[in-house]
Amino acid sequence: MTSAQVLDLKGKKLSELELADAVFGINPNVGLMHTALVRQLANARIGSANTKTRSEVRGGGRKPWRQKGTGRARAGSIRSPLWAGGGVTFGPKPRDYSMSLPKKMRVLALKSALASRKQDIVVVQDFESLKEAKTKVFAQALKDLGLAEKKVLVVLDYANETSTKVALAARNIAGVKVIHMNNLNVKDLLDCGAVLTSTSTLSAIETRFQSLPHKANAAAEKAPAKAKAAKAPAKTAEKAPAKEKSEAPKKAPAKKAEKSTDEAPAKKARSKKDAE
Repeated sequence: MTSAQVLDLKGKKLSELELADAVFGINPNVGLMHTALVRQLANARIGSANTKTRSEVRGGGRKPWRQKGTGRARAGSIRSPLWAGGGVTFGPKPRDYSMSLPKKMRVLALKSALASRKQDIVVVQDFESLKEAKTKVFAQALKDLGLAEKKVLVVLDYANETSTKVALAARNIAGVKVIHMNNLNVKDLLDCGAVLTSTSTLSAIETRFQSLPHKANAAAEKAPAKAKAAKAPAKTAEKAPAKEKSEAPKKAPAKKAEKSTDEAPAKKARSKKDAE
């Protein structure tokens, strides 16, 4: 079980807090974190860069000089890519750089990022002692917590008066970024030097990730399979008497066959009489 110290804004230790193994106790998946980071950076690209080809540049409709006799190279347009002011060959065009990633992979990548930074998480009891939205007050709190020279990611749980004060006090400090817990992402978690949050925010994060029942669903899927396997012999035992019953009626056609053989000579005798 991983634990973290709970401090106040002056850096005094108040208690010890146990972190959930379902979130902070997993082995980080480095490859998946890289994939999630590449996806996030790609989705942030606007993709609006645009250049004009020789057909889109204004002008160049007239041949600059005749084909032969001038001693100069052949030219058909002053907007050729070889000319100054001409079009661009294979230049960028507006495009969509976005990538997709399954939800379970995104969740696992985020949990891996949280687990990889569990040693850098600084937990405070709350931010209630921050009475004013002053940059000076919050900067002093960072000094008391030993985070003055680090790149700090401040994670808040929900929008209230205290969260607003923290956001206003921290927004003008270099190297400090404030985000909502629902906006947690792999890039910010890997890019910061320390994560500053409160006990209520940390419990909300753990509740959010523990409520995803992907392991429970897998166990539930295995249970019906075992139940079906257990029921299979009972069905075969029930079907066994049915086969015996099905064999009994098959003897009836045999009797009909005997009657048909007895009737055959009689029919032949009648046919001879009719012939005479």
